[in-house]
Amino acid sequence: MKTIWLAVAGCILLLSMIQACTTKENLQQKKEQAEASRNLGEAYLREGKYSAALRELSKAEALTPDDYFLHFDLGLAYLYKGETDLAIVHFKKSLVIKEDYGPARNSLGNAYLEKRQWDKAIEQYKIAVSNLLYATPQFPYSNLGFAYYHKQEYRLSETYFKEALEITPEFDRALYGLARTYIATGRFPDAIKHLEFAVLKHPDNASLHFELAEAYKINRDYQKAYGSYIRVIQIDPDSSLADRALIAAQRIKPLL
Repeated sequence: MKTIWLAVAGCILLLSMIQACTTKENLQQKKEQAEASRNLGEAYLREGKYSAALRELSKAEALTPDDYFLHFDLGLAYLYKGETDLAIVHFKKSLVIKEDYGPARNSLGNAYLEKRQWDKAIEQYKIAVSNLLYATPQFPYSNLGFAYYHKQEYRLSETYFKEALEITPEFDRALYGLARTYIATGRFPDAIKHLEFAVLKHPDNASLHFELAEAYKINRDYQKAYGSYIRVIQIDPDSSLADRALIAAQRIKPLL
């Protein structure tokens, strides 16, 4: 009888071991499949193929729903697709899993900024910049600048753009935002100074050249304005910005 019980116990133990090994193999297989889908989804994100990215990232989510990186990627894909509410859902899921994940916090602020919910955006950006482990605080600082710019609180807007530039002096987005703030407050020479520095450091950024042209025009320096408009057209000839630059250049040409 004892021998029979020992045999039964041995069989149970063997079955348990086989089941454990099978479960472990299945989990590893799911993890590898999810990682492959996520990597492909991220590649599509970088290429601007957002629908394809969502397809692959959703496959990964079905396999590993507790991956905060994955929810961040999904949030970005939905944000780029214009599905802001769905983006917010996934950025929040990412932060539930890892509360101090700075990129998700900053991107959640961006989603609120897209919805023109300035105060909600500001709340998220301030949490992001308070995180001492966040490696790129210049992004939420600059975004704070834009949030306050839209609220027409230009003193705070200037403060936060300068905070971003303290960290990265050549940060094109912060230079652009600071110049826009100066233009809004009538400080045209300061705007021109920062935009000239910006285009020097980022010569292929058509938006910076266009903003510089606008600043020159306001300052009645039509020759320089015309040259900057033409530069926009040269950099990005097939864009809507180039169309605007062409119209503006034609209008000021008689003033040269």
